[in-house]
Amino acid sequence: MNAWIINFLYFPEDKSSYIPAAIEFVIFAVICVLVFRWIVKKSKQQEEKTKELEERVLRERKLQKQNENQN
Repeated sequence: MNAWIINFLYFPEDKSSYIPAAIEFVIFAVICVLVFRWIVKKSKQQEEKTKELEERVLRERKLQKQNENQN
C-alpha cells in the first residue's frame, strides 16, 4: 500500500515545476469565482422578472374575478 502511494505522489526536487501549476490553479479559481458571481447576478435578474410576472398575473386574476362578480 505504501509503495503504491509513494509511486502515485510525485514530489520533485526542483520546486520550480510547481510554479506553472500554481499559476493555472489561480487562473481557474478566478474564472470560477467570476462565473459564480455572473450566475448569481443572472439568477437575481430572473427572480425579479418572475416576481413581476407573478404579480401581473395575480392582478389580472383579481380583476377578472371582480368583473365576474359585477356581472
